[in-house]
Amino acid sequence: MKQRQRLLQTSRPAFWISLLVLLGFLVFSLLFAVSIGSVRIPIGDVYGVIIENIKNWFIHLFTGEPFSFAGGTVGDVVWFIRLPRLILALAIGVGLSVCGVIMQAVVKNPLAEPYVLGISSGASLGATSAILLGIGTALGSNFVGIMACIGAFIISVGVVGISNIGGKSNSVKLLLAGMALSAVCSAFSNLIIYFAHDKEGIESITYWMMGSMAGASWSKIAVALPISFIGTLFFLSQCRTLNLMLLGDETAITLGKDLHRWRQLYLLVSAAIVGIAVYSAGMIGFVGLVVPHVMRMLYGTDHRRLLPASALAGAILLVWADIGCRVLIPGMELPIGLLTSIIGAPCFIYLMVRKRYGFGGGD
Repeated sequence: MKQRQRLLQTSRPAFWISLLVLLGFLVFSLLFAVSIGSVRIPIGDVYGVIIENIKNWFIHLFTGEPFSFAGGTVGDVVWFIRLPRLILALAIGVGLSVCGVIMQAVVKNPLAEPYVLGISSGASLGATSAILLGIGTALGSNFVGIMACIGAFIISVGVVGISNIGGKSNSVKLLLAGMALSAVCSAFSNLIIYFAHDKEGIESITYWMMGSMAGASWSKIAVALPISFIGTLFFLSQCRTLNLMLLGDETAITLGKDLHRWRQLYLLVSAAIVGIAVYSAGMIGFVGLVVPHVMRMLYGTDHRRLLPASALAGAILLVWADIGCRVLIPGMELPIGLLTSIIGAPCFIYLMVRKRYGFGGGD
């Protein structure tokens, strides 16, 4: 096992082969998952609908002919229910895993995750205000998710602002500011719930906090997938700076790099990705914590290897989690955030007990 880890961390061919294996397994996972569901549909019909609709879309794109959906009822199930939730799971898995890697580098703490700087509490306050107070109803049918996204982003901006009071921000000040604002948001959320006396609203908040892909749609994918993809490409271009963050501010300054503004930029970009994930599917925990740990054990702390591996692994994890949510209990769908937490917490404890590894820098 140790020899395999060293090979992945030092050999470029082994690294690229492993990425191709992960990519191949992701494609297989998607092809398998789209054939699974409460309605039994022959595999040939499933793939036939997908191929036909993709062909019709290209014809519409290049010739301008009206786009027509193929497959009738089967097409509706495959194209509007199964496929959107899988692509959304892929986008959110990539986004949360990459943001987990970034947050761990920004605060230089292996226990950090995408929600560590108060983003989850801000999203929760936004959703609670929308459901119980009706704030943001003018934003349309997805106003709960939009308010959650707005809440997450506002808290991120607040964390950046507070951490800069009294001098430049650093990883410790960001962490403390995030903890403080998280406590404030949680207090206000609980206060709203306490005085609302709205049983149905409280049930809606509870379900939303558990996360679900059931509300997936092509309109949500049109927002979530580009932001997740563009954010990931941006962070892939920042690997050198992210590696410097593991060494600390003092070392980075001696190498001619001031990490202050980069740390704030990474936080805001991460907040946008996480906010869109929260808007699309609610709160999904442990993906951004467990995946970076597993990939760091295999690929080391170099972000040039860690980021792409984490992105693919996160997508695979969430696709299979969605499969589990649909098939574990017949006739019932589990919230995906509940399943990832049930699986992720024991796995994380096992990894930490079984194997120690360097986080980077002097750690």
